[in-house]
Amino acid sequence: MPLSQIEILHQDPAFLVINKPTLLLSVPGRADDNKDCLITRLQENGYPEALIVHRLDWETSGIILLARDPDSHRELSRQFHDRETEKAYTALCWGQPEQDSGRIELPLRYDPPTKPRHVVDHEQGRHALTFWRVLERCGNHCRVELTPITGRSHQLRVHMLSIGHPLLGDRLYAHDEALAAHERLCLHASMLAFSHPVTGERLRFECPAPF
Repeated sequence: MPLSQIEILHQDPAFLVINKPTLLLSVPGRADDNKDCLITRLQENGYPEALIVHRLDWETSGIILLARDPDSHRELSRQFHDRETEKAYTALCWGQPEQDSGRIELPLRYDPPTKPRHVVDHEQGRHALTFWRVLERCGNHCRVELTPITGRSHQLRVHMLSIGHPLLGDRLYAHDEALAAHERLCLHASMLAFSHPVTGERLRFECPAPF
């Protein structure tokens, strides 16, 4: 499994900051044909100590953080759990929101009948909060910055769908026009800030979207 297509943005004795390409799993899937993934490629190509801290969806590209020792893994995982990290995503969404920014606070849950989709459910869903901001308006779509406060699966995709602006190229949630508007899911983890697991120094990494 080659390390090609994986850009290492930063190396530290305690962690790695990677630009994950689209169409690559963060961790192995259950099926035999889903074993190729980011963590396996790193472990088999010079970083056997790499440990996953958080995940990005298969189709989502951008910044992902990996630890290089158990103590760093424990501390970085705690920061994610306690919401001490800061994250921002760049996305292209269908249509033009009336406002230039807003918040979406809708509870989400996994929907087994339509797996792997998630849905808004006010009775059984888990709390989810997203802030959004228009960066650029471009005809039938716009570029937005999405800031998730919680970290639910498919949160950004379902939240933007819920306000009538699905992400371009989203094979799970976009309508036909939005799906055909781009060849890939237009969702990219463009910024991550966290505290160094050893020194405590506040760090911020940015990676521009490829779309």
